[in-house]
Amino acid sequence: MNKLHLMRATSSLLGLLAMASTQAQDAAPGQRLFDSNCAMCHTATPDRRALMGPGLHGVVGRKLAAAPGFGYSAALAGLGGQGRVWTTAELDRFLADPTAYAPGTSMPVSMADPAQRQALLAYLGKLAGPATAAVAAASGPASTAADAGSWSADRPGRIHEWKVADLPKPFATDSASNGPRTVPRPEGMLPAVPDGFKVKLWAKDPDRGRVMVKAPNGDIFISSTTKRLVKVFRSSTGETADVVSTFAAGMDRPFGLAFWPTGPNPQYLYVAFVNAIVRYPYRNGDLVAGGEPEVVVPRLAQAVGAHSSRTLVFSADGRRMFLSIGSATNVAEGIGKTPPVPLADWEARHGLGAAWGEEEGHAVVLAFDADGKNRRTYAAGLRNCVGMYLYPRSGDLLCSVNERDLLGDNLPPDYLTRVKEGGFYGWPWFYIGAHEDPRLAGQRPDLRDKVTTPDLLFTAHAAPLGMVMYEAPPAAPAAFPKAYDGDLFVAFHGSWNRQTRTGSKVVRVFMKDGVPTGRYQDFVTGFVASDAEVWGRPSSVAVQKDGSLLVDDDVTGEIWRVAPK
Repeated sequence: MNKLHLMRATSSLLGLLAMASTQAQDAAPGQRLFDSNCAMCHTATPDRRALMGPGLHGVVGRKLAAAPGFGYSAALAGLGGQGRVWTTAELDRFLADPTAYAPGTSMPVSMADPAQRQALLAYLGKLAGPATAAVAAASGPASTAADAGSWSADRPGRIHEWKVADLPKPFATDSASNGPRTVPRPEGMLPAVPDGFKVKLWAKDPDRGRVMVKAPNGDIFISSTTKRLVKVFRSSTGETADVVSTFAAGMDRPFGLAFWPTGPNPQYLYVAFVNAIVRYPYRNGDLVAGGEPEVVVPRLAQAVGAHSSRTLVFSADGRRMFLSIGSATNVAEGIGKTPPVPLADWEARHGLGAAWGEEEGHAVVLAFDADGKNRRTYAAGLRNCVGMYLYPRSGDLLCSVNERDLLGDNLPPDYLTRVKEGGFYGWPWFYIGAHEDPRLAGQRPDLRDKVTTPDLLFTAHAAPLGMVMYEAPPAAPAAFPKAYDGDLFVAFHGSWNRQTRTGSKVVRVFMKDGVPTGRYQDFVTGFVASDAEVWGRPSSVAVQKDGSLLVDDDVTGEIWRVAPK
């Protein structure tokens, strides 16, 4: 099948999926689109809450990059300096392809459908009012640049250890809106790696994919949510990617990727869209999908929600398909105190600690049979398990979780944990064990002693994403020292809700018998230029056939190769 036929088939499929997705939606179209695509990062009211992006109340008619208190990308700031104003026409162009409009923007969501853009713009046009500054959600002393999680102390080899007993109280510091401004990588600058290692540019991906998965034959597959496609990168030597191909395009915000059956000879590539799962025919070595996509799960949730990441993993025997879905909101403050049916009935159907209302089907790991049938909740209370991974030597399912915001610079920690079937991990009522979120105090005392405490705490707001266990093939020419065998590498995307920046690096998690030991170590650093600026934000990691480590940066599109000297 040629690419044009495949893209047409995919577009037809997406039309059917969109129809299914919009059923049971009862809000005004523009507001519904705002809630599903924008509300996690932007406010629609002049209430001055601190969020990741600038407030959109009164955006129509506002000068570009003019909301006070927000760090814009250089591209948007430059356009604002030219005197441009956010008219509906300008916003339409931006929403259609943010990276083309303003290269380097941190805007993660595009909206290809003109009708959807017009509905959203009609809603934004009604939000009249002056721009307001992003300010703290609570009062308290500010953190300093010398705090333990600050980027300024990052260096390869630095050890981190956070303990539950040392957690600060909620609102011990201000909550900040401190999103990073992306700047060009300084001439000659490379990421910092430990002594005995070297780093070089492996590929440049103009589509800035976020999720990287290695196929059994060694090809690297990368999904680009914003460009709505999946690409294949192949390296004949391991040193650089010398073949790049678009595997499939025209997708609905693709994210998670997984090959099935598990083992050396898969037949399909499964792709998690924002609200469906499909699979494409695949054989080892394919650079283009071998046929039309087949719908495996037609709808994942009643509403998309603000976290659009959907991560896919198969069990070792290939019989179970796991899918993580992030929360629809920060902390579910609007769902009410009780579900629409008796609590026991709700949890019997949705799982212990599962939320309801707009959060139904969110903040969970789901399990399906490989054909998409027999859907059930595997675990709940995981606010946003962006990084989900099957540890190869134990078969344990692991999650790296982005925890809630607006409780302070150092609360709550993000974390990595083994995910147990039937487990409840706290969100939204509790965090890191039995610590109750004060914004939902007294609502679910029955869950206090049922929260599973995670295995490893990360710096709060570090935003851990993709992970991989280090294991080099036999006689691999770029194999790491034996001490790395079995440890995890985790990409930290970096903070926005913290006064002193943290993250934007790759860390090594020490493992023993398949369990995190409680400590981790900086491995690749140097992407932060200042407390306001970064030139890179790692999102995913993979181990090549030659034993080298690849690090994907979804902000610049640069993919780095780390290997022993």
